Amino acid sequence: MILTGSQIRQEVLEGNIIIDPFNESRVNPNSYNYSLGDEYRELGPIDGFYDTKGGDKIQPTHKIPAEGLTLLPGHLYLCNTRERLGSKTFVTSLIGKSSMGRLGLFLQASADLGHQGEIHRWTLELSCCIPIKIYSEMVIGQVTFWLTLGERLPSNGYYSEYDVPIQRRDGLR
Repeated sequence: MILTGSQIRQEVLEGNIIIDPFNESRVNPNSYNYSLGDEYRELGPIDGFYDTKGGDKIQPTHKIPAEGLTLLPGHLYLCNTRERLGSKTFVTSLIGKSSMGRLGLFLQASADLGHQGEIHRWTLELSCCIPIKIYSEMVIGQVTFWLTLGERLPSNGYYSEYDVPIQRRDGLR
């Protein structure tokens, strides 16, 4: 069962959902609009293709320039959310916004479902079919929260280890 926007708002107030920073104007009827962080990595192929057995390399982390970053077709960009998102009570699902999809930007095409208990800045997978410019802190996607049925198993925190590092405003990581 998906939570409505009013229930998301209530669960944030009660501390059952973490959205930090939280902006009430970004609450939708059944989701919350999250924004893009300020760093990215580009997955680079070796010899012109990606090898699923390994050998591909993740490029170093770079800052998204103030004038924006132009994404190119055929490249995969790993960015992260500006907000820390998640819940110990609900399952998190990160999806793109239709307004971005209509511009040719695809977000989380293969990995949109988070684990209950994970709370961090989420790594985003961005690809495009035409060149498109993105900006740090722009609204880029939506997060939904789902109620689970059955036994709840604790998350082991596995995915947060792969979170793209983000520079906090206070200078800490």
